[in-house]
Amino acid sequence: MTSMAASSTTKIAWRLQEFEAHSSSISCLALGKSSGRLLATGGEDCRVNIWAVSKANCIMSLTGHKNPVECIHFNVSEEQVVAGSQSGSIRVWDLEAAKILRTLMGHKANITSLGFHPFGDFLASSSMDTNIKLWDVRRKGYVFRYKGHTQAVRSLAFSPDGKWLASASDDCTVKLWDLAQGKTITEFKSHTAPVNIIQFHPNEYLLASGSSDRTIKLWDLEKFTMIGSLEGDTTPVRCICFSPDGSCLYSGATDSLRVFGWEPDRCFDAVSVGWGKVSDVAICNQQLIGVSHQLSNVSSYVVDLKRVKKSGGAVIQGIIQDNQPLTEPKDAKGAALRKNYERPTTTCRSQRLKHRSESDRRSPEGERRSPSEDEADEKLSSAEIHNAEDYKAIFQPKNAISRTPPKMSEPFPAPLEDESILAISRQLKDMKSPFPDKQQGPPLAASTPVVRVEPTVISAVKRPSPPAAGTASSSHPASTHAPTQPPVTTAKSKPQLKIISSARNEPIGLNVADFLPSSPNHRSGALSDEEALTQMKKGHETMCVMLSSRLKNLQTVRGVWTRDGIKIALDTAVSMSDPSIVVDILNIINPQPSLWKLDVCMTVLPQLDKLLQSKYESYIQTGCTSLKLVMKHFWTLISDTLKATPSVGVDITREERHQKCRVCCKQLKNLSNIVKNKATQVGRHGSTFKELQLLMAPLDDSP
Repeated sequence: MTSMAASSTTKIAWRLQEFEAHSSSISCLALGKSSGRLLATGGEDCRVNIWAVSKANCIMSLTGHKNPVECIHFNVSEEQVVAGSQSGSIRVWDLEAAKILRTLMGHKANITSLGFHPFGDFLASSSMDTNIKLWDVRRKGYVFRYKGHTQAVRSLAFSPDGKWLASASDDCTVKLWDLAQGKTITEFKSHTAPVNIIQFHPNEYLLASGSSDRTIKLWDLEKFTMIGSLEGDTTPVRCICFSPDGSCLYSGATDSLRVFGWEPDRCFDAVSVGWGKVSDVAICNQQLIGVSHQLSNVSSYVVDLKRVKKSGGAVIQGIIQDNQPLTEPKDAKGAALRKNYERPTTTCRSQRLKHRSESDRRSPEGERRSPSEDEADEKLSSAEIHNAEDYKAIFQPKNAISRTPPKMSEPFPAPLEDESILAISRQLKDMKSPFPDKQQGPPLAASTPVVRVEPTVISAVKRPSPPAAGTASSSHPASTHAPTQPPVTTAKSKPQLKIISSARNEPIGLNVADFLPSSPNHRSGALSDEEALTQMKKGHETMCVMLSSRLKNLQTVRGVWTRDGIKIALDTAVSMSDPSIVVDILNIINPQPSLWKLDVCMTVLPQLDKLLQSKYESYIQTGCTSLKLVMKHFWTLISDTLKATPSVGVDITREERHQKCRVCCKQLKNLSNIVKNKATQVGRHGSTFKELQLLMAPLDDSP
């Protein structure tokens, strides 16, 4: 038990869940920033679905849009959600009352970004038509239109005091608008690529903007000057988020999170997170939640901010120098000198944005629709509550002071080092939740990062584990495993992982008793047939969703292969972060050496590391076959190219081939070390790796 507890503290970032959120592709998603526990998704099915983070059951589904939902956003209190569509229409929903609050018409094209005013009943929206509009949610028609950007606006943010609106655009600029006067205060032009995201500092007159130029710029809002350019992200900056106290800035890019400081500019920490193209982040209980989507699936990730450096380190030429800490001033100079926002008091509701009477111009577009049209349109909109229990707990709690039930605000538990134990316990926790049996949306997978379908395995979910994973005896770790997971000891002596054989006639451990609750932890009476069937059906739904997800991924890869060729198809398969998809593609191309090129080798070789060390025999066999193919057909070319004397003059084709060969050689050397370690095993796996070791012997003589 001690070793388990110790291992659980070594995780800095982990995947919380992955589930299918819509019946078609997802276009957008947003987290509730106040709680970090609510998620809204919008899709091509024209629906908005509301979720509790870490639960795989949809709370409710909002219908009414007639076109795909392109943009979505929660208000500060998380009592409302707004969604913008491809046609330019905007719908505001009251989540507590589970009904549509307002339909806003006026934009002529795709809605690209949305933002709620921090305390007034105002909403800002932008569109591909380059216009920004300010709406009073209580009325039809917009209050103001702000014109000036030349391309689509990607992000909108209100200042904490509610007086300014900032906008970031594909035209590489950031504009600051005075809400009362409806005109530009200033424009920032230092970015060299589209600006994707902006956020105001929670207290100081400071604005941060993240761009596809892979930098974050910090702007002083008193002097209107740039005070910092934070560099280090290797891909476009997709999300930024100030820490609650404003002392540092978190930056989300593809598969990474960075922690920045300014005055002076430095990177405190860089964390590798497998969230792909992260779409939104939020902070709650010293944890950062990140969410991303691909096709119809949503993935959520957790980063433990207690284990992330937030001061002390410095970046010198892109390298984190932990051994050369900066001497931190006792009081941050910027914080002492920079002005803070004045927050309105709670009694000034009637005073909010006094300019409204002056600027309350109703849009002609908004007024063209008659009241009867609006009423008819809003009657077509509905809120389908899929999960009444969660809906009441979150949006209509008995305790009026706290909108969020206490259990939802607790930190998410860090996974154990052995992720298979955590995955099954988390899945079973979801299975025991009292969700209604009749769910109108698609059945959703339990929130587990590792329950994947191996090419020849159909997983069976075992009975619920004891109440707390930590109370399980470390001498009986198998008691919390699913039948597909082999027993894994937690001893420090590096035990050899049991390989799951590919030659079998039935799924591992297919026993009806495994699906039922164990009597010591439940009532002693026998379950009725109906209860027993319900338990088994839950596992069946999970499996069907995983198989459906895999089929969709394979169809996507096949479509890319037909259109763009094998190299792009392989890249697409790798980007899905699902080894089973990569294995399926390799099983197709391994018997056809003529399909392989150096480009294909560069994509495949980094994936063989995971396959050769997998617990599934079929994965190991596929990985070994691919490695043999590369050595037999490409090693001579790679070796001769690297040994050849440099040519006279410039030969771009030769230089490209030389670079590819150098990359492949480096990857092969890494794999050679794995093969040497595996060759010491006894049995047929050892024989396979010994054969590979002989085949890879020439690598030892290569430069």
